[in-house]
This record gives sequence, C-alpha cells and structure tokens, in this order.
Amino acid sequence: MKTSKPEVSESRRRFLRDTSISGGAVLVAASTPATALANSEDGGAPEDKPEQGYRLTKHILAYYKSVAG
Repeated sequence: MKTSKPEVSESRRRFLRDTSISGGAVLVAASTPATALANSEDGGAPEDKPEQGYRLTKHILAYYKSVAG
C-alpha cells in the first residue's frame, strides 16, 4: 500500500518563499555600512572627507621590519 505525502497548500509555499526573500533583503540592508548610505544621501564626494582606515605609518613600518627578520 502506498503512503502519500500530505499536500502543502500554495499559500503556505508562497508565505515561506516571501519570508525568505524579505529576510535576505533585511540581511543585505543590515550589512550595508552606514557610511555608504550617508555618502549617497548627502551627495558629497568621497574626496571631501578625510580617509580613515589602515595607514602605513613609521611605527607600523618599524614593526614590519622587526618581524621580517
């Protein structure tokens, strides 16, 4: 005797599909850096703002030389 799988309604499938799509959109929006959003909103060029982040300074070069050998 064959056992049949219970039927899943189309509305349930649509709900699961829509929630997974909206969850992905939320993840993308949450992972977007706020600075990128701020730059696009105010229209300012990135050259106007001082650069931040990794900078190769004298003490970093001294550290690299000491580690290298």
